This record gives sequence, structure tokens and C-alpha cells, in this order.
Amino acid sequence: MTRDPDRVVELLWHEGGREPRPGLSLARIVCAGIELADAEGLEGLSMRKVADRLGFTTMSLYRHVPGRDQLVDLMRDAVLGEQPLTGPQEGGWRARLEACARAAWDLRRRHPWLAEVRGTRHVPGPNAVALYEYMLSTVAGTGLRPAEMIAVVGLVGRFIDAEALVLVETSREERHSGVSEEEWWGARDSLYERLDRYPTLSYLWEAGGYDQPEDSFEFGLRRVLDGIEVLIKERDEKRDETCRVCGTVLEGAPSGRPRRYCSRACQQRAYRKRATP
Repeated sequence: MTRDPDRVVELLWHEGGREPRPGLSLARIVCAGIELADAEGLEGLSMRKVADRLGFTTMSLYRHVPGRDQLVDLMRDAVLGEQPLTGPQEGGWRARLEACARAAWDLRRRHPWLAEVRGTRHVPGPNAVALYEYMLSTVAGTGLRPAEMIAVVGLVGRFIDAEALVLVETSREERHSGVSEEEWWGARDSLYERLDRYPTLSYLWEAGGYDQPEDSFEFGLRRVLDGIEVLIKERDEKRDETCRVCGTVLEGAPSGRPRRYCSRACQQRAYRKRATP
């Protein structure tokens, strides 16, 4: 069924109204969809399975939601409402953004399928917008330019989803095969016997690098936040620059290069002054 963005907006931002059939509601359908996706991933989600779970016919669901795609949008916004929109009062932007990232990670561990909702044209609901607003607020007042604030939040979000996709893929493989990740890799002796020809890999193996590997989420989150911190420090160092001619406080240039003059006129006056013997 063709996705109708305006219809999705109406469903996501629904503020009440009469349900067309007693005993079956949009909220119940969304809840059943979430339970199904939690158990089987998005690949296991279908309108028929949701209807079976609720004890209704598939056609009865279409009186509430046009199709599977719209249901996924509703499910996504519902679970995003579980994430708290508060953070530590101390520690500055980094502590707030880190707490937000960890809460998002915990949410995806409970609902790994969130990371499977891909694409650039998913209409956000009220919970998604509220969460996005909160994430943006964690880096407000840092000296980052507006476009950089948006880029920072996007970077953190994509990192979290990338890590969550690993959980999704691992869970899918274990569901299909009935074999855990550890058991599967532990049985690959025929591969390990051929790896001694690779010196760096062999060294890391013998040194125990694979015995207690770094937690990929923790390692990655620290590195991402470190990079953002470097950028914020650069912006902070440039924030108090003033025009060398009139002393006006300068705003950051779009290119990121430091500005020396507030206007073309001041720049020309400076040139004339240097040219005067």
C-alpha cells in the first residue's frame, strides 16, 4: 500500500476521538505490533500476525491503520516515548549528551528493531520530535553553529543505530539457526587453522586481544564524544574574537575559518592603514 505522509501525520499526532470498533483500538494494535517486533524483529511483523495476536481479522485492523508501514511509524513513536527527557544537572553538555545516548542505547536493547526502521521519509511523531528537541538542547550554548548542532545530534544517533543493528543481526542469526553467536564461532576450527599466515592477526590473537574485547558501544561512544569535544573547544576559543579595527564581537564564519574584521569597510580601513607609511 502506498504510504500517505499526511495520513501518517494524522495517526501519529492523533489527540483522541471515537474508535470505530469496540474492543479493538489503535493503541492495542500498536502495542501488539511492538510485542511481535520485540520477539521476531521487523521481518516477523505483519498485519495478519498482529490481528491473530489480538484475536481479530486482518481486515479489522485496516479500519484503524492503513497498513504495515504506517503501523511501524506508530510503533516507533510509541517506544521512543519510553526514553526519559531529563539528564544530569552537572557535567555540562558532554554529561547530558552521553546520558541521552546511553538511554537511547538501553531503549534499542529492549527494542532492537528500532534500528531497522530505515529511510529518510519516516514522518516523526510527537515523541520523536520531543526527543530530537531534547538532544539538540544538550549542545545548545556550546558555541557550535546551528548546522553543527544538527550534525552532532545526527552523528550520535547514527552511531547508536549502527551498534543496534549488530544486535538485530545477531539475534536474527540465532533465531534462524538455533545456535548462539559464541557457539557458532567456537566451532570454526577449520578457519582458525588457516590464520597463522597473517602476522598481525596472529599477534593480536596470541596477545589475548580477542579474549576480552572492548565493548564496541562504550569504545565508540567515547571516541565520538571526544571528537565533538575537540570541535566545541575550537569554537569556544574563537567565540570571543573581535574586529581588529572597531572591536565589534565577531560571529563565527560559515567556513569555520577565523574572522578578523566585522565588515568589508573595516577590512579596507585596515589595509589602508597598513599601506600608509
